[in-house]
Parts: sequence; structure tokens; C-alpha cells
Amino acid sequence: MSHNVLDVTSTEPSTIAELIKDCADLPDSLMASSGAVPQQRAAAPWRVSEANTAQVREMDDYGC
Repeated sequence: MSHNVLDVTSTEPSTIAELIKDCADLPDSLMASSGAVPQQRAAAPWRVSEANTAQVREMDDYGC
């Protein structure tokens, strides 16, 4: 029984130079920005409930 072996080449870059070349070959339509970056917003306040504190109260590492 014979097996045919196909010559398979990788489409993934194997060096940083190949990666840069691949990126440079992208069409402009894929490089175009889809819109402005949203403005940064404040994070919601962070709170720890009594139930969470109770879970670690006896553990010295947590300093409760």
C-alpha cells in the first residue's frame, strides 16, 4: 500500500520578519479604523461585602 505525501507549506510566519511582511501585505480595507476609540470612563466603586470578609477573617495573610 503506498501513501501519497503532499508538500504542505505553513501559512503561519515563523520569524518576526515574516510576521511584519505578512502584516504589511494586508489590504487597506482591513487596516482602516472602524471608528474612534471610546473615551475612558471611571470604574464602578469596588466594595467588599461582610460575607466576603467573613470567608477570610481567620486567615492571617489577609489582615482582617
